[in-house]
Formats: sequence, C-alpha cells, structure tokens
Amino acid sequence: MPRRTVSVPHPNGDTTPSNFGEKDPLNSNGDPHTGAPEEKVELRKKVTLLRGISIIIGTIIGAGIFISPKGILKNSGSVGMSLVVWIACGILSLFGALSYAELGTCIKKSGGHYTYILEAFGPQVAFVRLWVDMIAIRPAGLAVIALAFGRYILEPIFMPCGVPEIAIKLATTIGITMVMYLNSMSVSWTARIQIFLTFSKLLAIVIIIVPGLYQLFKGETKNFENAFEVNTVDLTGLPLAFYSGMYAYAGWFYLNFVTEEVENPERTMPLAICISMVIVMICYTMTNVAYYTVMSAEELLASDAVAVTFAEKLMGNFSVAVPVFVALSCFGSMNGCLFAISRMFYVASREGQLPEVLSMIHIRRHTPLPAVIVLYPITLLILFLGDIYSLLNFMSFLRWLFIGVAVVGLIYLRYTRPDMPRPFKVPIFIPAVFSFTCFFMVFLSLYSDPINTGIGFAISLTGIPAYFIFIHFERKPKWFQKLSDSVNRSLQIILEVVPTEH
Repeated sequence: MPRRTVSVPHPNGDTTPSNFGEKDPLNSNGDPHTGAPEEKVELRKKVTLLRGISIIIGTIIGAGIFISPKGILKNSGSVGMSLVVWIACGILSLFGALSYAELGTCIKKSGGHYTYILEAFGPQVAFVRLWVDMIAIRPAGLAVIALAFGRYILEPIFMPCGVPEIAIKLATTIGITMVMYLNSMSVSWTARIQIFLTFSKLLAIVIIIVPGLYQLFKGETKNFENAFEVNTVDLTGLPLAFYSGMYAYAGWFYLNFVTEEVENPERTMPLAICISMVIVMICYTMTNVAYYTVMSAEELLASDAVAVTFAEKLMGNFSVAVPVFVALSCFGSMNGCLFAISRMFYVASREGQLPEVLSMIHIRRHTPLPAVIVLYPITLLILFLGDIYSLLNFMSFLRWLFIGVAVVGLIYLRYTRPDMPRPFKVPIFIPAVFSFTCFFMVFLSLYSDPINTGIGFAISLTGIPAYFIFIHFERKPKWFQKLSDSVNRSLQIILEVVPTEH
C-alpha cells in the first residue's frame, strides 16, 4: 500500500501538499510565532522494567486461574499429574518467552509475531497473520475477557441471584470503552494503572495461597494422598491438559509488541520476561496447591468458579470480594492486551499493509490513537451480534500455528542472517522444543476438533486474496485512491494525528 501525497488542511485554512510519511505543518507542537522549540511527535520510551513485568504478568493472569483450572485436572486424571502439567506448561512457556526475548533484542521493532514473521518469511505470510488477528482473533478475544469483567463486576450487586445478560453486555461495553479511552489518552497512565492492577491480582492470589498453605502445614493433606495414582492417569487426555495449560500461560509475548517503547530493550526485555514467567509459574502452582488443600478433586471439578468456592469454604463473608478481584484481573488483561495489540496495527500500517492513518500519533497525547480505537467497533459488533466462543474455537489453533512459525523464524534467521547482532541468544534446542510443542498443539486441534479447526483455517485463507487485492496490486482504480486519500485525510483532521517524526 504505497504512501501517496495528498492535501492536508493547514490550521490557517490553506490547503498544502503533504506526504503521509513526511513532516507537515500539523506535525508540530512548537509555536511558529514565538520560535519555541518543537516537541517531537513520536512514541516515547516509557516502558521500564517494572512496567514491562506488569504488562506480561497483568496480561497472562486473567480470569482463568480464579475460575476454571479444572480443565487440566479433568484431562490429566490426578491431582499430582495436574500439578506436573502446570509446571511443565510453565517451563514450555518460558522456552517460548526466551525465544521471543532473543527475537525482541535482535529485531528492535514493535509488532510481536507480525514483525518477526515479516522479517523471516516476508510480507505475504505476515499479512495473513495480521488479517486473521484484525477480523477475528483480537476482537473476539477482547470481547471474551470483557464479558468476564462485566459478569464478575456485577456479581456482588446481584448476589445471590444471577446477573441479567443485558446488564452484563452493558457493563462489558463500559469496560471496553474505559480501556480504549485510557489507552488513547496517556501511555504513562496506561502503564501506571497496569502496575496497580497487576499488584491487585497478585494480592488476590496471595489471599488464596497463604490460607491454603496454612491449612497444608496444619496437616490438611488428605487430598494429596495417592496424588500420582497410576490407574487414574489418562494418557490420551494429557495432550488436552497441556493445551489448557499453555492457554493459561499465554500472554508472555505481549512485551514484544511494544519493543520500540521499552527503555534499554537489550537488558529490560530478557529480564522482564524471565522475572514475569518465574512469578507466574510460582503463583499458578501454589494457587493450585492451595485449592487442592481445601477442596477434593471431585469438589474442584464440580465448581463453576473455583476461587469463589474456595473462599466460601475458608473465608465466609469475605468470599464476596473474590468476584471483584476477578473483575480487576480481567480489566488488567484487557488493558495490557489492547496496549500491546494497538502497536501491531501501528507497525503494520507503517509497513504499508494497513491504512496510513493507523501509523499516526496524536499531536499532544503521543499515543497511537487510530491504532488503539480501530478494534472498538468490531469488538462491540461481535459482542452484541456474534457467537464469540465459536469464533475463539475456530481461531485458537491459529494462535499456536503462527507463534510456532515466528519461533521457527528465529531458527531460520540463525542460518540465513548469522551476522545479525544478537545481544541475547538462547541455545537452539529451546526454540526447537517450543516450536515442536506449538505444531503438536495445532495437530491436536485438527485431530480433536476437525470441523471448527477447518472453519478457522478457511477464514485464515481469506487473507490470501485480501493480500493481492489490497496490497499486491499497486495499480488501483482512481476512485479507490481518491476515496482512500479522503478517508485518511478526514480521520487525520478529526483525530488530530500526524505521522511520526523521525
């Protein structure tokens, strides 16, 4: 999608030519009359080590650990084996995170999976990933997290009755709007609130772990007797247990979406990723130990919301606070996810694969405003009209397919570009093991749910004709070029955004 020169209205009312990649009269915060120094319009490096850790932890830990860790127990067959799966999935996720740490320090561009696939395998494969993300995965994923937020923020109000669906949808819409507004207004405040929400969810986990371990040290070990009983372990279910576990740890890659905004990325990214993964592994494992101390395997499998059941058994009236903590956790996941994903759209626009306006920055807020709000209408449409959970089933295998492809890209770049600077380098077996795990989960999806997986694959294939229509063919009809320029120009004026200054 080549950049084109169009006319942009000047603040004084004149129309002057402006190139959507060059500096123009709107691109200044300086005062032309006083000669005050101009403030450069760009994304600032505001992601410190603490903020990086909060982005990763705050996005990984969503509602899952509080609501339904029973998928792993059900498919592993025993308490002991489920704990082994939690630890093993944490180690495998750490392998993926370390691979992304290398990619993030040698390819210092934001955009995450999209950027790494673009660098290794070219624009066609990268666009297919971008297309699937844009039309389905990201809006559906955001809607699901927001629905959990809406349900649990209202639960204390409606207890002991159920929450009406329309109330959930309205609370969900408010939650999505708040997150969009926050990310549009300030990078600093987005990061500060993410730190607060991360500490809130870690506090909620501590509130579960401490009483649980206290009961364990008092001698409540009956639920751990015969924990590794062989005849209850279902080997055919273990791959599904790993699938659930890897999904629970998903989110370790989000810091790579904002690489260009990380202070000293060569040091900060590997440190933030390693510290975050160790904290999450410890939290997940100890939380499950606490659950099993208070609840039997049968009680855990029968519970719809494990943390609420746990709190009711151990804390009495304090259990009312658990839904609030779950809602805060979901809000933190939404905030971190949107903060990261908007940067992928920003980078894709900069590469010419999305409309120019998505790579522009607000002249005062220094946020990628268009890239932040682009998902808003699609997410609300899916929320009120779509079958969100079916869409996620279609797309879940595609996430692991493209993450696997990105990590294979690391191995490929080792051989094709051996001279590329690599400030952080992992042993080759780490990306090899992790990419094999990703492709195994893709194969498992094809085996266990061929219909939904096939539909998801078909949706992804629509990215191929879309690439040739919108990107590959440069000679587009004049009416299309005029319409595109007009829309970009109008949005640039309405949103008060300009191209980044280099």
